[in-house]
Amino acid sequence: MADQKIYAGVKLREARLTAGLTQKDFAAGLGISLSYLNQMERNNRPLSAAVMLKLVQEYGFDIRTLTADEADRMVADLSEAMAEPVFGPTPPQTGDLRLVATNAPAVAHAILNLYRAHRETSERFAALDEALDEALGARGHDAGAMPWEEVRDFFHYCDNYVDAVDIAAENFARQARFEGRNKIAAGADWLSAKHGVTVDIAEGGPLRRYDPDRRHLRLSADADPATQTFQLAHQIALLAHGDLLDATLDLAQFRSDEARSVARIGLANYFAGAAVLPYQRFAETAADMRYDLERLAALHGASLEQIAHRLSTMQRPGAKGIPFFFVRVDQAGTITKRHSATRLQFARYGGACPLWNVHRAFEMPGQFLRQLAETPDGVQYLCLARDVSKPGGAYHAPVRRYAIGLGCEIRHADRLVYADDLDISASAAFEPIGVSCRICERSTCHQRSVPPLKHALTVDHNLRDGQPYGIGS
Repeated sequence: MADQKIYAGVKLREARLTAGLTQKDFAAGLGISLSYLNQMERNNRPLSAAVMLKLVQEYGFDIRTLTADEADRMVADLSEAMAEPVFGPTPPQTGDLRLVATNAPAVAHAILNLYRAHRETSERFAALDEALDEALGARGHDAGAMPWEEVRDFFHYCDNYVDAVDIAAENFARQARFEGRNKIAAGADWLSAKHGVTVDIAEGGPLRRYDPDRRHLRLSADADPATQTFQLAHQIALLAHGDLLDATLDLAQFRSDEARSVARIGLANYFAGAAVLPYQRFAETAADMRYDLERLAALHGASLEQIAHRLSTMQRPGAKGIPFFFVRVDQAGTITKRHSATRLQFARYGGACPLWNVHRAFEMPGQFLRQLAETPDGVQYLCLARDVSKPGGAYHAPVRRYAIGLGCEIRHADRLVYADDLDISASAAFEPIGVSCRICERSTCHQRSVPPLKHALTVDHNLRDGQPYGIGS
């Protein structure tokens, strides 16, 4: 970090607001001029060493967070996009991409939108060859962002933490005594008292159905208690905090009504997860139990997936937890959920690295798999993987099977029970993994499925090794 100019206007402004200071008072505390502070907050100037020292001494600022902000996620996305041949044979250097991400984030977003439109248009043309009638279906989207992609980007770039919704969920949980294993009864009593809604649990039907005319909420008895609780909290978000959800959506400025509707579901789900696992209490118990997912699930009456996902959202200003990444993949290796508060950023297109332990979770059901891994940038991680099943509630109903992955940088590993008895000091213990084959720079990987887009290939007809080609510099 010492050799790299650090533009961190968002983090600097966040530190000032957390301290409750005006720009004038904050500048005085840092020993700089008001105009200098203004330039740093607008990313027109990098943070100086003197300013970072003052941040630590005067405000207890953790400068390690400067390496895991929105710019890092944007640089990872830009790097993947710029590897496409359409952008030319020589991709920009990482330093150039960082300058764009920090100084002109609107330009970076425009480039990513253009790249996404290019990929989606290309995929549509390819689909025409096989199913012209389906490609010309009635969905009517333009070549811009598909609604699901647009919503995913919204959560991705807000660090998967929505402060107002998170706090509202925490306040609800406290007022309704929505805790322990009695959440369903407590939530039903609160809905009855506050909104005149009756709740019952019955066999068959969808997971959740609300009848606004009868003011009746029905939950499926086929679902496990953790799912029933989550769906109850989701409905509470829609009924009691609809205005808050809509105000948040107004700020997001989605391009279509469909994207807004999908995002509203996402925000209600976010409220539900935060209500089931209120921030402060969950942060304390997670640290006390050394992030033992099974113990946390039993204590809070939640599923393993809910616990793992919530850990990846613990990024409240002034009370941040360990930065985790969280991912869920299906049996085909497709990523169905992803978020990272770490420097590891998942590929937006294609599957995850085949060397990652999350893929092996299906082979060893019911077990936590541990992996010490190192990415091409030299960062080391402790990775956990576990299969999760979602039964359909009947013999003939399909069972949905996924694997979840959770991990953190190795410097946090001693705070996790899963690091016990692992030799994290031995460099040989760390397996080399990447993000996805198309952007991975490792030249000797035995599991590579496609060549990297950034490098030229060399072909020797008299030589055959692990791959039928060599990777140039």
